[in-house]
Amino acid sequence: MAADTGRDPDVEGLDQYWKRRVLALGGVLGAVGLLAWACSGGGGEPPKKEPVRNAAASASATPSPAIPTAMPTVTVTAQVTTTAPPPKRPGDACELRDVVVNLTSAKDVYAKGEQPHLQLSVVSTGPQPCTFDVGTRAMDVRIRSGSDRVWAASHCDPTSGSSIQMLRRGIPHVRTLTWDRRRTTDRCEDDRVKVNPGTYVAEVKAKGVKTAKPVFALR
Repeated sequence: MAADTGRDPDVEGLDQYWKRRVLALGGVLGAVGLLAWACSGGGGEPPKKEPVRNAAASASATPSPAIPTAMPTVTVTAQVTTTAPPPKRPGDACELRDVVVNLTSAKDVYAKGEQPHLQLSVVSTGPQPCTFDVGTRAMDVRIRSGSDRVWAASHCDPTSGSSIQMLRRGIPHVRTLTWDRRRTTDRCEDDRVKVNPGTYVAEVKAKGVKTAKPVFALR
């Protein structure tokens, strides 16, 4: 004969029912929690947020100065093209550098009443015969006493003052001038004044020409 437990069979059945409901509810909650854990990335640490920079500090930051870039050096070379002059032909004008001019006096001392004689020689050293003006307009012979100019060949020249001569290498052209011991002005009048005895200097006045200056005395 079964022992009597003293409990009501209806109450015991009701306890069993609630126990089963609690276990079923726990299982559902565990499944939901597991699913939430899986969706959250496996429970790893949340991503770190980057720090927000201070906008005022960024705006006030001074930019670094730009490093100057060396500029390339440009060298300009100018080329000058020169055209060679055409070769000289016989009869062309003489080059001044090829002409040698000399002035001499026939004597160092002239007696009383004796007229001085001067010789003007022009010679070319160029390879070709050339022309040169030996007239008084291009080459004037003058006589002075100190700073006083007393005579000029151009004042008493009856010609136009131009005398174009053909000069050949090494062959001088010689012109002789005679001074009558009288002063000249711009013209060669007949009533010109005689000069006094003394020392005088002759010279050639010509562009680009330098010559010796002969000195002579008048008695």
